[in-house]
Amino acid sequence: MKRIDSRAVNARRMEGVLASACCIAVVVVLGVLTARYGWPVWIVASAAALAALTAILELAVLPGLLYRSWRYSVAEKEIELQHGIWVRRRTLMPMSRIQHVDSKQGPIQKRYGLSSVTFSTAAGSHRIPALSEAEAERVRRQISDWAGVADDDI
Repeated sequence: MKRIDSRAVNARRMEGVLASACCIAVVVVLGVLTARYGWPVWIVASAAALAALTAILELAVLPGLLYRSWRYSVAEKEIELQHGIWVRRRTLMPMSRIQHVDSKQGPIQKRYGLSSVTFSTAAGSHRIPALSEAEAERVRRQISDWAGVADDDI
């Protein structure tokens, strides 16, 4: 089984920076409201502690854990996905069930040269996150060819 691209760690950290900035904004707003309306200080202190814990998790802990937990395999007859930190999830999908294949690249992924490949079955949608752009295109084309998905559907 293959790993996702190692640049996923830095991309996930960038997402963590944005999440932490939102948490800090909430703490600042709570601080202003506490000062203005005389709310108990424990409210803003609790929010600040939660924001600090969130920042530590989002920036230091989760990016590496998420990277190490993701594995994928694309074979001629099936796609296998394995991921999860606390609960390990293994998914096996036959190529014959694939109806649609797509690649996606958000602004943070674009900054790091990453893309995600999403494929749909009648039961739902699955994704392989954080592949290099070239690998994502290769995987998307390979799944499309093996699943018999028309070019109009990819």
